Amino acid sequence: MVSDFRRKKLVHMYKFLDKDGSGSIDKKDFQLAAENAVKQRGWKEGDASYKECFDTIDMVWNALQKVGDANNDGEVSADEWVTMWDTISKSEADREWLGQYCKFVFKMQDFNNDGFIDSDDYVSAGAIAGTSKEEAVAAFEKLSQGKSKITLTDFQKLWDEFFLSEDPNAPGNFIAGKSSFD
Repeated sequence: MVSDFRRKKLVHMYKFLDKDGSGSIDKKDFQLAAENAVKQRGWKEGDASYKECFDTIDMVWNALQKVGDANNDGEVSADEWVTMWDTISKSEADREWLGQYCKFVFKMQDFNNDGFIDSDDYVSAGAIAGTSKEEAVAAFEKLSQGKSKITLTDFQKLWDEFFLSEDPNAPGNFIAGKSSFD
């Protein structure tokens, strides 16, 4: 059973992924996310990063649909999304695609491509997602726990905390740019 706190986090991320605002997540949302990502980074068709972006997004959608689309209607509802995360928290079978997705999100937030996410990177990524600078700075401070940069290893731990932790004080709760879920 997912706690109210964890449900709030998961629904926040769900709404972020619902790029077309339809109230459900489907392949179109992931295609829009990939189009936005390549546009924001200036990647062009034929670039390795362009291909990697679309390949990763396709892989994530296919895995998400397989695991999360309980009624096989081609969409993942908010309830299916929350149920999926409750199931994933008890299973190691989905760790591979989640790990690849985590690495992709890290790369998208590492704007200067130095292998780390610093406050400037995080604020830039937050601006694209509609997060205010103040909110992004506050979230980064909680995420980084006083460090100036977040490594991929740090990010992977924070990623797991966001999706799996019931602890309201876990630093990973702030990976989505919010500094609170009240």
